[in-house]
Amino acid sequence: MDLLGLADFVLVARHGGFGKAARETGRPKATLSRRVAELEASLGMRLIERGARTLKLTEEGRALHQRAGALLTELDETTTAIAAGGDKPRGRLRISAPLLFSQTAIGKLAAGFALKFPQVRLEVTTEDRTVDMVEEGYDLVIRVNPDPDNGLIGRVFLRDRLVVVAPAEMKYPAGGAVVPVVVRGSLGPLNAWTLTTDAGLASINIEPVLGLSSLLNVRDAVRMGVGAARLPISLVGGDIASGKLARWGDVQGSEIGLWALYPSRRLLSARVSAFLDHLKSAFPNGTPDELSAYIYE
Repeated sequence: MDLLGLADFVLVARHGGFGKAARETGRPKATLSRRVAELEASLGMRLIERGARTLKLTEEGRALHQRAGALLTELDETTTAIAAGGDKPRGRLRISAPLLFSQTAIGKLAAGFALKFPQVRLEVTTEDRTVDMVEEGYDLVIRVNPDPDNGLIGRVFLRDRLVVVAPAEMKYPAGGAVVPVVVRGSLGPLNAWTLTTDAGLASINIEPVLGLSSLLNVRDAVRMGVGAARLPISLVGGDIASGKLARWGDVQGSEIGLWALYPSRRLLSARVSAFLDHLKSAFPNGTPDELSAYIYE
């Protein structure tokens, strides 16, 4: 197989078109088009569907881009490391992380990583949506309880769970009393909350009185005395320990796993391995208490 043609195909796929790839790299557009066409001819399959203004990878093209892109990146990193006389992580590292974890922990994690590995250009994007790692060019994604994906390898690096907390002065409801609650999202009728307490299962009747889009905002509202809420134990552990908030119980079936996902174990780059090790050193046991201590530190 022509490695130059393969490299040009990956270049075009990564930039989303022949014209953009040519402008970004200074390579002639005609040369890129010819090389990709020759690669398709040698493989006997179409890799790119060419439209008047758009370019779309075929199924075979997506598969080749995913595997060849990682392979060529690894090869480039290896030759660079050898030329530099070492194997220190270097280059660009793009990570996608969920909103709450970004708001509470990523800033400190990213700063520590940048200080430890100054030759890595770390870029973190905050979003809760499911991203396409290959199409969008991410090296690593962090997700909460992700759906299975046969194309990704992953590991859990943190666990958390939801608890019901209330202002310290708010009394636990008795006799079916209705509790004002703060919720994430829009207000609307909700079923009673089922809790796991030291005495067993319990149920409390609720009335949503405030809806907010951020769990950090929900926590702040509970701190202000608006009502009770369901929040991650890591987010309120310090407030519970200090007595600012009262813990009424655990939300049944609310185990949370934070996963670090990447495309391939075999072609794991030095910078991705370094960031995974960085996560492990920050949360060696992966417990909610560790995350809570990290947030409140």
